[in-house]
Amino acid sequence: MKGWIIFAVVVAVLVAIIAVLYFLGKKAEKKQAEQQEQMKAVAQNITMLIIDKKRMKLKEAGLPSVVLENTPKYLRGAKMPIVKAKVGPKVMTLMCDDKIFPYVPVKKEVKAVVSGLYITDVKGIRGPLDAPQKKKGFFAKFKK
Repeated sequence: MKGWIIFAVVVAVLVAIIAVLYFLGKKAEKKQAEQQEQMKAVAQNITMLIIDKKRMKLKEAGLPSVVLENTPKYLRGAKMPIVKAKVGPKVMTLMCDDKIFPYVPVKKEVKAVVSGLYITDVKGIRGPLDAPQKKKGFFAKFKK
């Protein structure tokens, strides 16, 4: 008899936790959609020469102090995709979207969609951009 009561309590707690996570996920999804709309509203096309790209911590990247202050503390130590580019006569440090970071060519001129200090899309000026090369697996090396 006691086993069924404990089982029922555990199931009720799990159902409550799942319900809370579901509603928090919906709220975060709406917030993300609003932020995407804001980024699209202020996006602009810029021609730039990519000088360098790296994954580095925000503190080491040389971004303005306002960016560091507005970044959550748990992300300040995380490595982010950073791109140094020459935009007109000015050399700028920009953050890049994780999805397009492998496609950003180094030492080439590109047209980029930039929203503030964040690169959201990259297109090649003189032809399409090369896809990043995938590493061969352990067994694929021996097939040759």
